[in-house]
Amino acid sequence: MYRLLSWSRGLALAWFSRPSAADAEEQQGDAADEAEAEIIQLLKRAKLSIMKDEPEEAELILHDALRLAYQSDNLKAITYTYDLMANLAFIRGQLENAEQLFKATMSYLLGGGMKQEDNAIIEISLKLASIYAAQNRQEFALAGYEFCISTLEEKIEREKELSEDVMSAEEKANTHLLLGMCLDSCARYLLFSKQPSQAQRMYEKALQISEEIQGERHPQTIVLMSDLATTLDAQGHFDEAYIYMQRASDLARQINHPELHMVLSNLAAILIHRERYTQAEEIYQEALKQAEMKRDEVSVQHIREELAELSRKSRSLT
Repeated sequence: MYRLLSWSRGLALAWFSRPSAADAEEQQGDAADEAEAEIIQLLKRAKLSIMKDEPEEAELILHDALRLAYQSDNLKAITYTYDLMANLAFIRGQLENAEQLFKATMSYLLGGGMKQEDNAIIEISLKLASIYAAQNRQEFALAGYEFCISTLEEKIEREKELSEDVMSAEEKANTHLLLGMCLDSCARYLLFSKQPSQAQRMYEKALQISEEIQGERHPQTIVLMSDLATTLDAQGHFDEAYIYMQRASDLARQINHPELHMVLSNLAAILIHRERYTQAEEIYQEALKQAEMKRDEVSVQHIREELAELSRKSRSLT
């Protein structure tokens, strides 16, 4: 099963205070402003290094930014830098380090007056739950997911009647999407933990949110549709799984989904469970061509192995 990262959002550079235009000239020579400008440049360089897959360089730059943030006593800069360092550690699989850095980020946010229900706190809580899941710390993982989901559901219920001048439609949509991301992450863990019926309920809610906010043809919606089908397939609901996966594959073809080959591979697997071997082979061949075009060697190898197994199964039936 695969995941796109379109749910994910980082903490924004807008956290950094900006002088107004009227004050800019007066504050131009202020040492604190100069330090902040230098920190921002360092953080931009670090993010660029991360995008270029240069984690060691990014880490060095982030340590320089953190040192300067402490020297200038810029709490917002300290918090944002910790968050970037935590995300970098998480990407690199340094889970214990990431856990400590995310906790430090959360501590600074809460210490600065941010409420526990704020989306930034929920995002960090979700990352911590994901870390616990990866470490097989089931009790902590499930408690973290439950906190994120229940807090967001209560928040959405309270805020749904707020007028546009109090809370914009975009802010409400972002909270809904964050809930979808939490449901998706929790469902993935439940499926991994052999709890497919519970995972199914999570995926159904996440899919509904993605369809309503992002539309049926959005790449993330298609991923969730495919994952829901996989969950149904794991429970033996092959016909229902096929309906969702067929729809996901049709949409993936229409938009030339970046992971079309994975969706097709999942469709072929469900067709095998429905004992439609000839059609499954055709879909696998299409998936193989797509995987080769994308130069996804791992998927190419997997699909070839599935085709070989399908060929053996077909010969045994004749």
